[in-house]
Amino acid sequence: MSGKGKAGLAAGLAALVVLVGVALYAIWHTRGTPASAATDFLAAWEKQDHAAMDEAVTEPSEAMWPAYEQLREGLGVSAVKTTLGKVAETGDGATAAFTATLTLSGGAAWTYQGSLPLTVHDRHWKVSWRPAALHPKLAEGQSFALSTKWPERAAILDAEGNRLNAPGASGSVQMLTGTVDPVTAADLKRLGPAYRKGDVTGHGGIEQAYEQRLAGTPVIDVRITDRRGKTVAPVGHIAGKKGQPVRTSLDPAVQRAAAKAIVGQDKPTALVAVRPATGEVLAAANVPGGFNRAIHGHYPPGSTFKAITGAALLSDGLSPSATVSCPKTATVGGRSFRNFEHQAYGSVSFREAFARSCNTAFALQTKSRLSGEALTETAGRFGMNAPLNIGIPAEGGSFPKPRDEAELASAAFGQGRVISNPLHMATVAAAVSDGTWRPPALVREPEVTQRAEERKLDPKVTEQLRGLMRAVVTEGSAEGKGLPSGTAGKTGTAEYGGGAEPPTHAWFMGFRDDIAFAVVREDGKAGGAVAAPIGADFLNAL
Repeated sequence: MSGKGKAGLAAGLAALVVLVGVALYAIWHTRGTPASAATDFLAAWEKQDHAAMDEAVTEPSEAMWPAYEQLREGLGVSAVKTTLGKVAETGDGATAAFTATLTLSGGAAWTYQGSLPLTVHDRHWKVSWRPAALHPKLAEGQSFALSTKWPERAAILDAEGNRLNAPGASGSVQMLTGTVDPVTAADLKRLGPAYRKGDVTGHGGIEQAYEQRLAGTPVIDVRITDRRGKTVAPVGHIAGKKGQPVRTSLDPAVQRAAAKAIVGQDKPTALVAVRPATGEVLAAANVPGGFNRAIHGHYPPGSTFKAITGAALLSDGLSPSATVSCPKTATVGGRSFRNFEHQAYGSVSFREAFARSCNTAFALQTKSRLSGEALTETAGRFGMNAPLNIGIPAEGGSFPKPRDEAELASAAFGQGRVISNPLHMATVAAAVSDGTWRPPALVREPEVTQRAEERKLDPKVTEQLRGLMRAVVTEGSAEGKGLPSGTAGKTGTAEYGGGAEPPTHAWFMGFRDDIAFAVVREDGKAGGAVAAPIGADFLNAL
């Protein structure tokens, strides 16, 4: 080989060494890969991790984070899921395809394809961010918007399939169903971007609790707009879905009877009826409107609670035929207790004391036979202190453990800190009728979950209680009040407020055939004289 050839060969080898050296330098000194850089950026977007997104780009852009925030807020994005696609190197850079699926307000999903530009920056692969990295059609100064078109709202149905949320529905029914009205500013904030000014939404009751089911999902069009709000490009279309009806357990005949029984009352009155075998709410009626006292009321249950105390005493061995004392007054724990209108019956059977609703007999028997723990446990078996989930917000009964003998005696006949309402007391009557306390349910479809557990009662005790409650109607405080044959019940005259002669609420709870119910009339004086006739009107209207 000539000298000139050797020189050329040497020069070529030197150039090759330089190229190999540059390549090795790049390999040894460039951190990561285009795929890992794209993966890090997409993962940070999914987590809404601002700092990690800044770390994954060549240099943070003042427009980057606001663009992702505007996408989230403008479309009501609740979740982002990304999948990395093909990564292709092009010269000194690369592009990484991705698929993004965004969960929008109301649960709709929008999926689109995008790509990330990547480059080596400070010996690291980074995303070279620009607006098109968020969406291929997005440019500087543009943003995302959506428009919606809602389907016809689904119906709320009674047990027979009749529409409850129809024009002209009674006030009592509307208290359960709620209403549908134009969205407010607070609604828009709560419901998200799927709702716009001029749309409607449920307020209160079933309409609000089951908004998503009843309303369905709207047809959604996603678009990119300029600074003036003008559409630049449509980028997404999501088909809507019709709403589904909500079926309740309300029985139209029972509801009409309940409403008829309380209409015309000059004091606030409420009545609830349930089916003992299932706990289903058959009726709930209120007068006047404005407050659903049937399921949200807080009242001392008065002597209707004696059914629960009676169960505890019977469980302890007290026989309905046992002789008990019913004096005019009785002192327990340093506190004096009296009977309604200062009555006294002397030595009577426990059956008669129950039927005539003798407070002093219950105070004395509870003192000698029951502890606070025992009465609290029995109250729990009848649903006291159990959260009620009927499909809409509802209040249950509250029985705080008595702190001393005086409070225990007071609680024995539903006074002191004991609180209930017609919904809960109707379940107490139902438990006596059926032998099992069942949590009430208003909504049948979809099925209400997370309900309180059913509580089986002692069969012997419930059979004795049925006899005692029948005696209330045939020979006790509800005798002659028009209740049809076969009715069993318990009256209640519950004191509230203060003074030597405090005002009272009138109560009656009972059952007949496959219906159990409870009624309260505020400031109604005596349960036997006022509430029992309302119960009679209800049963006779069925």
